[in-house]
Amino acid sequence: MIINGDCRIIMQQLDAEQYYTCVTSPPYWGLRDYGVPGSEWPEVTYTPMPGLPPVTVPAWNGCLGLEPTPEMFVAHMVLVFREVWRVLRPDGTLWMNFGDSYAGTGKSGGGCQGEKWKTAGAAASEGIGTWQPPPRHLKNKDLIGIPWRVAFALQADGWFLRMDNIWSKPNPMPESVTDRPTKSHEYFFLLSKSERYYYDGDAIQEPIAAASVARLSQDVENQAGSERANGGSRAERAMKAVGGSKGAFGPEQSRRRSGNKERKYGDDRTRLGSDMGSSFPWEGSTRNKRSVWTVSTAKYNEAHFATFPEKLVEPCVLAGAPVGGRVLDPFGGSGTTLKVSLENGRECTIIELNENYAAIAERRTATVQPKMQFGGEVEP
Repeated sequence: MIINGDCRIIMQQLDAEQYYTCVTSPPYWGLRDYGVPGSEWPEVTYTPMPGLPPVTVPAWNGCLGLEPTPEMFVAHMVLVFREVWRVLRPDGTLWMNFGDSYAGTGKSGGGCQGEKWKTAGAAASEGIGTWQPPPRHLKNKDLIGIPWRVAFALQADGWFLRMDNIWSKPNPMPESVTDRPTKSHEYFFLLSKSERYYYDGDAIQEPIAAASVARLSQDVENQAGSERANGGSRAERAMKAVGGSKGAFGPEQSRRRSGNKERKYGDDRTRLGSDMGSSFPWEGSTRNKRSVWTVSTAKYNEAHFATFPEKLVEPCVLAGAPVGGRVLDPFGGSGTTLKVSLENGRECTIIELNENYAAIAERRTATVQPKMQFGGEVEP
């Protein structure tokens, strides 16, 4: 489903607690003017970080992402995600992508790094935000930390901040900088409404590294001990690494380290599969997904800016909702979250303020076919 309109207003009209997960990439602060009318934003009070006093920002009329201060932008993000909270199930999750910005340099730290902010006249024709001086409490060239400011504010607002996944870009936007490294990453935060939440880790398992395959495939049982260990006295004996680090600590040490008096040690202690060695087909085995995701930036033909890569969105959709479950993207853009959700048997609602992008999303997803036949039932 594609809904054209202001996501904050639209979400107020949606039924509560119906979505498993929200996968989205809000406008980055100070990046560009998307050519849409400004919205009316009420006065907002929020807490910037757990333990800090709340702050209040005044009412404002304008486009999200072009606020005059980082604090006002963060306040508006909190306001938007309060509505997301309302429509998510109690076990719902939020996957939120953010890039950063620099103060006063005219450069953005997000998807269009190195792009100059221009005068109002030029910006109107090119869709780029107008230049603003650095906020009074930040120095020129300061990295503002927008992603973490938003994440901490949401944490203080009740969300559980679970993971700061790193989107590593093999093909980042070039930058003409000589006093810092070129930015080649963004954040993809995982937050949840509850301490326990829906998360299908098995659906996003990743292949174990080639080096791990080689290490685990060793014929440890028949290997001789190292001449460097124990003065070479065990060089003619079989290695004792079979079954894991058995007996690495004495009984009392093991209990103290684990904090569990019932924990096994010595010959009773083992790690699953660690004694299989070459007898187990390790090739093709998987492991829990890591927090650094290497995904190239993508561009859709009809969009003039770098779009949400499908490979970046897919793990969030697969882990965040079961087959048939509902997914939400309040900043739908060209429809990547919708496309990925439909291809993987999930229902999806995207909200997009810009009519042109909503039309692009409509065309892009008009003929989407599921990648495979899905079965099973959705949890009530």
